[in-house]
Amino acid sequence: MDYTSIIRDYCIIRDHHVIRGDQVVFTGDKSMPPASFFTEIYRHFDMNYPKFYKMDNLCKLGFLAAELLLKDKNLQHSDTPYETGIILYNASSSLDTDRNHQNSISDQAAYYPSPSVFVYTLANIVIGEICIRHKLYGESTFFIEKEFDADRLYNYVKLLLDDNLVESCIAGWIELDSDHYDGVLYLVEKSPSVTNGIVNFEPGKLIEIYSRRS
Repeated sequence: MDYTSIIRDYCIIRDHHVIRGDQVVFTGDKSMPPASFFTEIYRHFDMNYPKFYKMDNLCKLGFLAAELLLKDKNLQHSDTPYETGIILYNASSSLDTDRNHQNSISDQAAYYPSPSVFVYTLANIVIGEICIRHKLYGESTFFIEKEFDADRLYNYVKLLLDDNLVESCIAGWIELDSDHYDGVLYLVEKSPSVTNGIVNFEPGKLIEIYSRRS
């Protein structure tokens, strides 16, 4: 059966704003550090997932973007959860949490490596948190790139779709380093046609969405 690859929806979290499908759905106080802003998003949308408070900031960013991206949606995996994949990118991996872990072991007088911090010293834990929350088991990979690369993201996700490894894919850029954060997630799916404002999945459209500001 012929199909079209579409961007069904997207979510952007940056500059103390949350954008979902062309609409600014939440604005926070610009004086807030990322952790406080993320907590405000969580509370504003009345999310109920207590494990959120145990996550590091990178995972919180990815979790929130995925939660809002998938809100009120039925993913294209009616037969099996293996039909939805997750492909993420960023530039600094888990460096923010790596620093926190290093700080916990640098002081010989107060040496105490925290297991709760150490568990997040891998960038792909973000994918794990999203998969646990939404019960997804499809293809997943976390790539490290110097900057957002629409062509690379497009080619990898399109390959998964064309090879029938997934029917839908959560893909995008989840970057956090100290006070800098930038989260952009797309929901890409196979579809018989493009309707109701949904757009084709292509590099130019990925860039257009990624470049949006509030």
